[in-house]
Amino acid sequence: MDIHVGDILTMKKEHPCGARQWLVLRIGADFRLRCTGCGREIMLPRVKAERGIKKITRAGTDLPNG
Repeated sequence: MDIHVGDILTMKKEHPCGARQWLVLRIGADFRLRCTGCGREIMLPRVKAERGIKKITRAGTDLPNG
């Protein structure tokens, strides 16, 4: 997948705060993501993060998953 720092990822599952969108802070073997709802930061393995992505939003454009 073509994911860059600064992208907004819309995930399939909700965060406990109710938000589904995450800001990408770091990419590599792990992703560091910040919840756009509550600001919580998490680290996810790349494989797990990519499986949960529904949509990628970059600079005002929507990219389909895949």
